[in-house]
Amino acid sequence: MERTIISYNVNGIRAAVRKGFNEWFEDVKPDVLLIQETKAWEEDINTDFYEAMGYHCFVHSAQKKGYSGVMAICKEKPNHVEYGIGETRFDAEGRLMRLDFGEITIINSYFPSGTTGDIRQDFKYEYLDAVQEYIDALKQTRPKIVIAGDFNICHKAIDISRPEKKKNVSGFLPAERAWVSEFLERGFMDAFRTFDQSPDKYSWWSYRANARAKNLGWRIDYLMVSVPLKDQMQGAGIHQDIVHSDHCPVSLKIDF
Repeated sequence: MERTIISYNVNGIRAAVRKGFNEWFEDVKPDVLLIQETKAWEEDINTDFYEAMGYHCFVHSAQKKGYSGVMAICKEKPNHVEYGIGETRFDAEGRLMRLDFGEITIINSYFPSGTTGDIRQDFKYEYLDAVQEYIDALKQTRPKIVIAGDFNICHKAIDISRPEKKKNVSGFLPAERAWVSEFLERGFMDAFRTFDQSPDKYSWWSYRANARAKNLGWRIDYLMVSVPLKDQMQGAGIHQDIVHSDHCPVSLKIDF
């Protein structure tokens, strides 16, 4: 059965709801919606709205109020759910959750940004290494994996506007881009690029300088699919017309 997985950094779930997020959700009715940057504790999120529609909600919030956090809204109840990767410094920021549906594992992650300085950039590199180790271990028993979320990295020049001006900017640094390349080489596919190699397809735009209207964006939101799931992928997309955030949703159609 074909299912639709959507990944969406909402930059604050309560703010997104005020901008029509719930109405959009009712219209789209995804099978699995993976949300990043909820910026809310579970008690501050109106999960009743989704549960009344028959969905199951899972929330992994940061200890710091109004910061980070991931959430999943699923039509089908997962067989198994885990929060975090077992390292307190990352898990305290609510950065990753795992959901198992039969033989398929879906990971929802909000990767750190390094834009605020060297300390956070180092933290970002450490998280990248920790996620790679976590996924490598998981693949030994769960080879069919989809890892979705805001990676805060543009992989290639085609994934960012005016790449020549961004070479020294966090999110497009050579070491970050090399990590994505290595991650893919170790058994994953970039779902969107599997189906679409066209330029000017972005998932995040700065609020400054009218960037979204000019389409001066970055493609930093991904659905990465492990090679054993290659033949089950049916399509992928970026939905630039959906505006509840400075990001837009990205989607994957896959046969479970």
